[in-house]
Amino acid sequence: MARKGVAKKGVAKKSVAMMFPVRYRAEDLRVRYALEADLLEPLADLEEVIPEDGLSEFLCNADAILTSWGVRFDAALIEKLENCKIIGVGSVGVDMVDVEAATRAGIVVTNVPDVFIEEVADHAMMLLLSAVRQTKMMQSLIQQGEWYKGRMVLCEVPRLLGRTLGLIAFGSVARAVARRAKSFGIHVIAYDPYISELVITGEGVEPVTLDELLERSDYISMHAAHNAETHQMLDKKTFVRMKNSALVINTGRGPTINEADLIDALQNGEIAGAGLDVLAQEPPDLKNPLISMTNVVLTPHVAAQSTRMRPETRRRAAREIALVLEGKWPMSCVNPTVLPASGLMQWQPVSMERGPNR
Repeated sequence: MARKGVAKKGVAKKSVAMMFPVRYRAEDLRVRYALEADLLEPLADLEEVIPEDGLSEFLCNADAILTSWGVRFDAALIEKLENCKIIGVGSVGVDMVDVEAATRAGIVVTNVPDVFIEEVADHAMMLLLSAVRQTKMMQSLIQQGEWYKGRMVLCEVPRLLGRTLGLIAFGSVARAVARRAKSFGIHVIAYDPYISELVITGEGVEPVTLDELLERSDYISMHAAHNAETHQMLDKKTFVRMKNSALVINTGRGPTINEADLIDALQNGEIAGAGLDVLAQEPPDLKNPLISMTNVVLTPHVAAQSTRMRPETRRRAAREIALVLEGKWPMSCVNPTVLPASGLMQWQPVSMERGPNR
């Protein structure tokens, strides 16, 4: 399925491959890609590439690829991209793309780091509050006809005021969570070796080491991107360091937590509960013990969703590709070392706060 555009005068016609999982497919090509086409049709021919169909000549020769969560661009695939200048990802995380392989190939990788920050921060606070107030258990008690037992349970729960929230990574979402948490009277601390302490303290947050965070926090919220450094960053050794009353929240990436160790820690009372929007396997096996635990609140990787999120994410991802096709630096390059040799024009300063969590 291809969609032809009319090139701007004096601009050579390019090609863009639109590669998304089948489950996102709507009924008509023009309906599916109307938002992207507004920006890209004047510059390029657009063609849908279905991942399940394997490689196509159009994909291998495309000047740009627009994709999102659910499609994997590994080194083997990237090596076959003959003309690709940019892989535009419609999410904050880019762990579905082998960024190192793209960098070796001189391909720019972009994300959308600031479109749905507020939604994810809202969701993180929702999970925190729900875990603290044990809403899953409260609903279970009602269903069991034990209406009055809820009061006895919550009489043992400290109030939020004066508690300590530890943020692992201090990117955009974590900063938005910090602002929300402070309004509840929560003291916020953060660990992020890639962010200046002046930036952290500028947000009214206390910078700490990871060991300090694990030992002091009543609630721990994971915001790190998933990479070799953060893979299963929270595991048996870290759960032992936490308070027995600690709650773990994750709206980042599931593999940053060793799920088997988390389950053991919850079952053994090493920590008190969890609120998770992301899991190691998605969707999870229905026999996963986390699903039935009354001290665990789960949501199906939906923290970013809102009426604004999907349309604006698509526009922003397409805008990044349009900039590159016009010969300009994109706004949100996650591998900026490729830019000086890319032949693209620098038209704006590069943010010095990108880091791995932006």
